[in-house]
Amino acid sequence: MTQSGSFSNSLYTDQLHLAERELSAFIAAVKVSYGPEEAELSAGDWIEEAELMDSSPRSEVRNWRAITIAASARLANRLNVALHCQRSLDTSITGTQISPIPSSNSFDSTLVP
Repeated sequence: MTQSGSFSNSLYTDQLHLAERELSAFIAAVKVSYGPEEAELSAGDWIEEAELMDSSPRSEVRNWRAITIAASARLANRLNVALHCQRSLDTSITGTQISPIPSSNSFDSTLVP
């Protein structure tokens, strides 16, 4: 292997390690803060954002933090939508009138002689 080929592979390996560390830290933070389900969804978001970045996968420089920020924005949006839906549901439930259910153990005074 030539020296430039070895150098290129070394840069690629370094970038791969940086990406792995960035993704791992992001997933761990989401898991601690929001649970394993959100962590799994966010990992998918991170990978999709990495695929959307303009630079080639074998590029010498990738901005992994920008990918994490984009995936974090997706997470924030997902959480905001869920919160909005929950608030709407809470409002619709508390806005309804619920009549009390009579106890089956009580007697109707009109039936007792």
